[in-house]
Amino acid sequence: MIRIAQDLTSSSWAPVPQSYSHKRNADETLLTSWQRTGPDRFLIKAGWPGDHSFYTTGADGTDPLLFSETVRQCLPVLSHAAYDVPLGHHLLWETYDYSLAESPSAPRDITLHIDCTDISRRGTRAGAATAHIRALHGDSLIGTATTRFTIQTPAVYRRLRGEYADVAHALERRLPLPAPLPEQEAGRERPYDVVLSPTDIPGRHQLRVDTGHPVLFDHPVDHVPGILLLDAARQAAHAASRVRPVHPIGMTTRFFRYVEFDAPCWIETAVDPAHPDRLLVTAWQNDKECFTASVALAATQATPAANAPHTGRGAA
Repeated sequence: MIRIAQDLTSSSWAPVPQSYSHKRNADETLLTSWQRTGPDRFLIKAGWPGDHSFYTTGADGTDPLLFSETVRQCLPVLSHAAYDVPLGHHLLWETYDYSLAESPSAPRDITLHIDCTDISRRGTRAGAATAHIRALHGDSLIGTATTRFTIQTPAVYRRLRGEYADVAHALERRLPLPAPLPEQEAGRERPYDVVLSPTDIPGRHQLRVDTGHPVLFDHPVDHVPGILLLDAARQAAHAASRVRPVHPIGMTTRFFRYVEFDAPCWIETAVDPAHPDRLLVTAWQNDKECFTASVALAATQATPAANAPHTGRGAA
């Protein structure tokens, strides 16, 4: 039976150790404290920065990438604090869906209400779980998310990854950094934060993986982080929209395989055939589908309703 780290009758909050968020830089740790409210129910408090070099924290509403990074940090924190997962284990995203509520500005203090379901266990340790998350500022809903993730021991991870598990070797084989898409097209303010590179094919970009980026690569890893793929989907959707700037108010994403450093990864954007009001962003590497995101967009300023996302081609 899983060990319960806190007394269920206790209303006290336990601090979140920085190491539990899998962030080396303390300034990038967003979660502050947590408590258990049931066998698989939790509250986690987060503090969002008033200003940040990478995340948008101004008057345009909740930054979807800041929201997603907050959700992502909940997964290792709960794994280590509540489900007996030792440090050094690997967490892998399978699915991640989110929806943001309308928000005139991004708040600073967030409380995340989390229910974990479909938990598989290896002994006392969790091996996989689905997390259902509601993020609130006071009584105001900021957004919701549902994500499925799995947990692998270091030995299993090394066996699955083979030579790619060697971080130093993986970084040695990374491709030269291509030129960035113009930041205005990507919806970014600095070329440094652009994760797409232009190609000659409409609706297609090359993934731009800058392993020296201090936020996206807070610490060395052996493959492209999931949060970078989420930003690629956001930037690709922004580039494909007739109206700019736009705000991704929702995504339905699936992670199929690792994106490696040693081969080009192509980001293709088309109207989602299942949801014509959304864009479908797909990542391909070595002719294999690695990641998909169905992106719902909203304009950040008043625009004619007739304006809709467009691309020059369908998905390959």
